[in-house]
Amino acid sequence: MTSQVLSASSQMPEHCRPMSGSDTFRFACHSGVACFNECCRQLDLALTPYDVLRLKSRLKLDSGVFLGRYVIVEWEEGMRFPHCYLNTADDGRSSCVFVSGQGCGVYDDRPSACRAYPAGRGASRRVDGAVAEQYVLMREPHCLGFAAGPAQTVPEYFQAQGLADYNRYNDQLLQLLHHPQVRAGFRPNRAQADQYILALYNLDLFRREVMTGRIKMKQPLSPMEFRTLSAGDDRALLLLAVRWLMQEYFNECWTSAGYRSIDLAA
Repeated sequence: MTSQVLSASSQMPEHCRPMSGSDTFRFACHSGVACFNECCRQLDLALTPYDVLRLKSRLKLDSGVFLGRYVIVEWEEGMRFPHCYLNTADDGRSSCVFVSGQGCGVYDDRPSACRAYPAGRGASRRVDGAVAEQYVLMREPHCLGFAAGPAQTVPEYFQAQGLADYNRYNDQLLQLLHHPQVRAGFRPNRAQADQYILALYNLDLFRREVMTGRIKMKQPLSPMEFRTLSAGDDRALLLLAVRWLMQEYFNECWTSAGYRSIDLAA
């Protein structure tokens, strides 16, 4: 299975067709289906920051330990931003490290691409700041799950798979990933790519750096924000990470009217 959290500019993968928000399909996956777990083989699974947040919390691991054990980071000069992929088992089939004969060992906290399968979602930010969505349906030859299940739209399927929080936090990255300067050609250098991984994926180290003052926000944290971070709220920390990267990359800070140049917001 390949990752099905698509950027709006992604080329259509093989075996995919576009879906509208009202198109319906039938699908059901369970241990009684002959292909059970086959979508967890030949894995090329991109991980979002919120995926890593959920998985490292599920496994009760420090984010740095999780990254070292389970994540492959791909980046080279000229890339828009680093990509993070789930490591696979050395079993000759590139199987997910969390799958067994009984199914997914982290099912309640499985990544967004796993939840979405066999559908995919592309998201982009419009000029007015709203999020535009596009959907696809993938029918891979090995998958036999289309023979059963209720007729449902992609949004209905996503709701049933618990994707609301994943999409909410993943979409927060759009203001960074689709920033006008990125569209105009901005590409991070090595140090900036390291900042990206630190802030978005190595959350526990990012928290320590913020709390000890080694990472500074030009727009100071409010007492309530500081207490929230001190209490270990990883979701709030992820939102702060986006703010910090907007500051470091584009010299912008968050205001009630959205992101503005720090010089103009002062």
